[in-house]
Amino acid sequence: MKSLLKSEETYIVENSHPPPTTSAAHGAVLSPLAVLMKSTPLGYVFALLAFAIFSVQDGVSKHLGTAYPPVLVAMIRYWAFGLFAILLAMRARGGLKAAIATKRPVLQILRGLLLAVQIPIAISAFTMVGLAQSQAIFASGPLIVALLSVPILGEKVGWRRWTAIIVGLCGVLLILGPSSDGFNILVVLPLAVALIGALYGLTTRLVSRVDGPVTSFFYIGTVGAVALTIAGPFFWTEIAASDWKWMILLCFTGITAHFLLIKAYDNLTAVAVQPITYLQLVLVSFIAVTVFGETLKWNTVVGAVIVVGAGLFTVWRENVLARRASQDATAA
Repeated sequence: MKSLLKSEETYIVENSHPPPTTSAAHGAVLSPLAVLMKSTPLGYVFALLAFAIFSVQDGVSKHLGTAYPPVLVAMIRYWAFGLFAILLAMRARGGLKAAIATKRPVLQILRGLLLAVQIPIAISAFTMVGLAQSQAIFASGPLIVALLSVPILGEKVGWRRWTAIIVGLCGVLLILGPSSDGFNILVVLPLAVALIGALYGLTTRLVSRVDGPVTSFFYIGTVGAVALTIAGPFFWTEIAASDWKWMILLCFTGITAHFLLIKAYDNLTAVAVQPITYLQLVLVSFIAVTVFGETLKWNTVVGAVIVVGAGLFTVWRENVLARRASQDATAA
């Protein structure tokens, strides 16, 4: 699942990597040829499979969320995710000792807590608001990140990106527009997910300046697992034997999709992966309609198109500016 937002998994890996013009291993500036060579057909295959599996994970999350407390579902999911993060750290250069070493421990813990809070809220949004509408709102994540990067990171946003942000937020308002049944106050749930995900993305950008992706990945897995294990028992409900297969599938899809997404970023630049993330919105909407009987309203579809278009432009513009900065630095 950033599954979730643009699915939280997208944030986990994408924002833990340096900009597309730098080397993940050494932070060195890559030439345009090196960037081009990194975009391989195999990378696209990994990315497509990852977001397809994330879509299935969201569907399973909604199915389980209708029968069990979201915190309980998230806790069990995080047990598998935390174990995966530890195993990944053990296999990385320097092992667990290197992964644990961080120069920004408070921010790393905050990131882990943000994601641990976000996931149960997202599951609640799936069950109370709907998969399709929730994912459409989640798609506004990049816009909120760009908006908050000004006061939090001190970044400068030009008129083009400001225009894209305003247009995208108008798309969100269209998605939230009242239907014939009136305004659904529960839409604050996916809005909260989008906002928390944006804060998570910004804190990830901050820690990525001093910590490597393995360290960042380790902390979101372990901190989240610990936090939800503390909270989970207060929401404990006996799980039916027939539902354990869905719990196992939830854990399996999470681990598999994470692994595929990591492989995708090994073979693709972040700007190449970003458009593929919106495949999740399409697939989740298909699952919502065919499996859960949801109805796609015109305002949700049109609003989602506006949000996705504005988000893609924002990411593209940020990539253009990053390339210019890298070229200027190389020339200097």
